[in-house]
Amino acid sequence: MAENGRIKPVIIWVLLLIAIGVTIDLAFIYYQANFNQNALPSFCNINDFIDCDGVARTVESQFFGVPLAYWGLFLYSFIAMLMCVDFLKKVPFLKFLEVFKNKYHYIASLGLISFIISMVLLCVSLTGIHKLCIMCAVTYVLNLLIGLVAAHGIKGHFIGAIKQSCIDFAEALKPVPYRIAFILVMICACGFLGWSYQSAKFSPALKFERNYGEFIHAKVNKYAVKGNVLGSKDRNAIVLEVYSDYKCPICSTANIMVHKLAKDFKNLRVEHHNLPLDTECNKYLKTPFHINSCVLARYGEAAKKQGKFWEVESLLFEQTPSNEENTIRVLKNSGFGLDMDKLQKDAHSKEVEDSIRADIDFASARGMMGTPSLKIKDDFRMGIKGYPELKEWIINNGGELKNKLFN
Repeated sequence: MAENGRIKPVIIWVLLLIAIGVTIDLAFIYYQANFNQNALPSFCNINDFIDCDGVARTVESQFFGVPLAYWGLFLYSFIAMLMCVDFLKKVPFLKFLEVFKNKYHYIASLGLISFIISMVLLCVSLTGIHKLCIMCAVTYVLNLLIGLVAAHGIKGHFIGAIKQSCIDFAEALKPVPYRIAFILVMICACGFLGWSYQSAKFSPALKFERNYGEFIHAKVNKYAVKGNVLGSKDRNAIVLEVYSDYKCPICSTANIMVHKLAKDFKNLRVEHHNLPLDTECNKYLKTPFHINSCVLARYGEAAKKQGKFWEVESLLFEQTPSNEENTIRVLKNSGFGLDMDKLQKDAHSKEVEDSIRADIDFASARGMMGTPSLKIKDDFRMGIKGYPELKEWIINNGGELKNKLFN
C-alpha cells in the first residue's frame, strides 16, 4: 500500500507533464492556424482527415470564445496545483487551500469529466467537422489515464471520488468568507467568459461564423423577394448599389446579406449592377476568369423586362448554370412563369448589352474591378464585411432599422 502511495503521484506527474506539453503544442498550433497568415502547416496536418490545423480553424475549437487548448492548460494547471496542495496550504497566504482535503478524489473526478467531454468533442470532430486532430486525441487518452490512476485505491472508484468531491465542495462553502470568495471568483470568471465570447478576440472562427455563417451555409436565399424592387420604394430611401458577378461565390453570400439588409431597414433600397469578370463582355480583363458570367448577367438583366429580376437573380446565384443552355433550362423550370421566347430575345438585345457595358464602364472608371463592390452615395467598398459592420455602415449613412429592439 505504501509503495502504491509513492507510485501513484509519480505516474500522475508523468501523465500531467506529457499533457501539459501536448496542450502547449496545441495552443501553438491554434495560434499559428488562426493568427499567423504565413505559418507553415503543422506536423499533424497529414491529410484532409487528419488535420490539426483544420480543426483549429473551426468554430468548434473554442468554448465561450476561449480556445479549447487554453481550457486544457487551465485544467492541467489546476490538477498540478492539487498535486502540490499539501505543500502550498502551509504557506500563510495560501491557507485557504486547506479546503482541498482529498486531492486524488478531485483529480479522479476531473479526469472522468474531462474524458466524457473529450468523447463529445471527438463525436463533433468526426461527424460535424469530418476532421481529426491527433494531438487532441492524445489528450483524450491522457485525461482518462489521469482519472484512472487517481481513482485507484479510492473506495467506490469514480463514483466514490465524485461523491466525496461533492461533499467536500459543500463543506468548503459553509464558511461565509469562502462562500463570498467563491461567488466573487465566479462573477469574475463569468465576466471574462462573457467578454471573450462577445468580442471573439481569441477565436477568429467564432467571429467569422457570427458575421458570415448564416449566409455562407445557406443553400437558398430565404430572404429572396419577387419583382424588380428590393427594399423601400420611397424616392428618398438610402440606395445601396451592388456590383456583382453571378459566378463569384462571395457575391452569392453578399446577395443574401443585402436581401436581409433590405428586410431589416425601413428606408433602404438595394439596386443591382452587373460586373461580370468575363472577357466576353468585360473589355477591361486581359485573361478569362469567370467564364459565362456575361451570359448570366444578360439573362438576369432581361428578367427585369418581365418584372421578375430579384427572383431570377437569387436563382442564378444558387444554381450558377455553366452555360446558356443550362441557364435557359434552369429558368424554364423555375416556376416563375417567364416568357422564355421573350427572355432569350431580350437577353441578346442591344439594350441589355448596353446596360451591362455601362455598369462595367462605371465600375472600371472608379477602380471597382473586384466583386462584390458596394456603393452608398460616394462611399465605395470592395468585398464584403461582416453583417454587423454592414448594418453599421448603412446606419451611419442614414439607414433606419425597422425593429431596433431585436436588431
